[in-house]
Amino acid sequence: MSYSDNLENNLKALENQEERDPVKVQRDRERREAEKNAALERAPYAELLKTSAFTNELLTQCRTIGHAQKTMVRFTWIGEALRLDAQTKRLELVPTPEGITAVFSEDGNETKRNAVNLEEDSAEALAKRWLAAS
Repeated sequence: MSYSDNLENNLKALENQEERDPVKVQRDRERREAEKNAALERAPYAELLKTSAFTNELLTQCRTIGHAQKTMVRFTWIGEALRLDAQTKRLELVPTPEGITAVFSEDGNETKRNAVNLEEDSAEALAKRWLAAS
């Protein structure tokens, strides 16, 4: 048996031992359960974000304001979150168990966070606040 075969067998044995460790198995199970519960709590807000008129209006307003500023606004869905990018600015709308959070960033650094109510807040005001000249 060569050295590399022996090393591979030892690594497999260690992995199998870790998989059988009841503490690790329990910890993994608890982590998966917590992730599942968090996803279930976020689900109504994630669905609202994807289907609301606010989101469509926000995208329209960002494109309109960006066009006036000669700035291209790109949007991307990343899982449940909506990401908007314009030059060095970024706005992410992220569903949380408490609602939707708007995360403002510039040059890769988070500048502020605000709660957003999709039924009461103005998409135009959010777009203007995000794209306002610094």
